[in-house]
Amino acid sequence: MKASNSDDLVKGGHFDREKVVDLGENDYRLEPNANYTPDGKWVYFSSTHQKNEGPQKKVKIEPFWMGKMEVTWNLYRPFMENGKARNKDGTLNRDSDLTTSEAPAVKDGEALSDTVTQPTPPYMPMHFQMGDGYSKDFPAVGMTQHAANKFCEWLSEQTGHFYRLPTEAEWEYACRAGTTTAWSFGDDASKLPEYAWFAENSEFQYQKVGTRKPNPWGLFDMHGNVAEHVLDQYSADSYAKIKDGETNPWVPAPNRYPTVVRGGHWDADAPLLRSASRVGSSRDWKAQDPQIPKSIWYFTAAPWLGFRVVRPLKTPSAEEMHRYWNMGPGPTE
Repeated sequence: MKASNSDDLVKGGHFDREKVVDLGENDYRLEPNANYTPDGKWVYFSSTHQKNEGPQKKVKIEPFWMGKMEVTWNLYRPFMENGKARNKDGTLNRDSDLTTSEAPAVKDGEALSDTVTQPTPPYMPMHFQMGDGYSKDFPAVGMTQHAANKFCEWLSEQTGHFYRLPTEAEWEYACRAGTTTAWSFGDDASKLPEYAWFAENSEFQYQKVGTRKPNPWGLFDMHGNVAEHVLDQYSADSYAKIKDGETNPWVPAPNRYPTVVRGGHWDADAPLLRSASRVGSSRDWKAQDPQIPKSIWYFTAAPWLGFRVVRPLKTPSAEEMHRYWNMGPGPTE
């Protein structure tokens, strides 16, 4: 992986230049930090549309890289299908069955453990017969938040850089891109087909990433195509627990369900694609999984759910990395 500077200025931010990290066939862009608004803070969350979207808060977000695109099959499939025999919980079949979630974090910044938990084989094609199968141009879908977190850990070991899911605050900050309107392009829903794949124009399946207009910061598909996992536990009153002026607010998820999902998707109507719209994950999204117990890796009834990754400018400690990658009660439902 190598970093390069672009000749294009980042619009509306405080970084002088756009910085792009080449990761396979996707780029990852350093976005402006929360000092975007005149008072140096960002008005966080809407309080005018749904009860679970308020009250509004002003918080500070430290700078981070975010994927310009949702994670595609060309990145996710090597993690999902690495061809190695695995135990039922997804760990490699080695002499030790210690999983990453059980392994202690290493304090000197070295690798957290000698194995990264990876998915067991899916019992059905996870592209759900959409697009061109596992085409590199389509977003990876149908994974649980646990699987997305483990992908981030795997990607970090593959590249030597720390990646994780965005927090809900980071996600909305990046989606809004300095705007305060319903969508990042304004309040006129008639323009949504220019920026998003959703129920009106998707032909009821996901579409290739990056084929609609980006938001003002060059991020594609923040509205629609596939909804996106974030790190936070979901509750209707999450924002009431956040203090004005707080830096990097995050509601950790000690439970598998519900966690926050953002952005709306190809089968959703326009209101669910608003920058502030949020829903909670559900066990019902595994309804088509015949296994007992059901897999911790796949949402077999959520062909509209994916994610994108972030890389904070400030690298966290090993203990913090471990916490980001190991949400929930462990490798059981």
